[in-house]
Amino acid sequence: MLPYSNPDFKQQLYTIIYDSHTKAGRWFDIVLIIAILASVVVVMVDSIEAINQDYGQLLFVLEWVFTIIFSIEYGLRIYCNRYPLQYVFSFFGIIDLLAILPAYLLVFVSGAKYMMMIRLLRILRVFRILKLSHYVTQANLLLVAISASKSKILVFLCFMLTITSLFGALMYMLEGPEHGFTSIPKSIYWAIVTVTTVGYGDISPQTALGQALSSLMMLTGYAIIAVPTGIFTAELSKTMKDHLSHSACPSCQKSGHSVDANYCYHCGARL
Repeated sequence: MLPYSNPDFKQQLYTIIYDSHTKAGRWFDIVLIIAILASVVVVMVDSIEAINQDYGQLLFVLEWVFTIIFSIEYGLRIYCNRYPLQYVFSFFGIIDLLAILPAYLLVFVSGAKYMMMIRLLRILRVFRILKLSHYVTQANLLLVAISASKSKILVFLCFMLTITSLFGALMYMLEGPEHGFTSIPKSIYWAIVTVTTVGYGDISPQTALGQALSSLMMLTGYAIIAVPTGIFTAELSKTMKDHLSHSACPSCQKSGHSVDANYCYHCGARL
């Protein structure tokens, strides 16, 4: 029987690739992260024209070496997984696929190689390697808060889009093409840049009425820029309070337990 068709070999491969608790699995993940960082550095350096002119061929070869390594790794993950489709459609499975696709898209799209920067997302595996479960829990709280506040923020964004559209159309009427406001969409772009207090300065009002409207928009921007922050902060506070009350021990009232904890870490009582 060939090694790659042996169930024991498949299980050993699965342990190395997916289980970071073993020494081999931990080293596999560490080497993988080093390779990911190295491949990202290669893409970044390749975007520097002077370096690209001198070492472009070498960088091209390195890009393909990393792509082949990641392609083999992706194939092995599918091969040794008992439920391959579950991995393929998981978060990390999609990220792993997106990390190798840009290189193959180079055949059709010349600038696709810079999309390889998405490989940085694979660094998220460091949470699993370093066992930073506490930070993962805190990240989950942020995601819950974002999800809970999304409807309010969506309403706020719709309101802001309406306001900037009205202000943009008004500015187009006041300033006109001779002052750079060549269309309503471009005027709306100016309104968004102004109300968010970014202020690129590529378009600016020249008339007194236009400047007065611009000043009003700036003041409006300062007044409303805190709204989404306040919405999110309120939801985050509520989420954290719910989390602490959920994780508090009914016996000793100690909190700070993991969401999936069954017993109190202080007194041992059942949660």
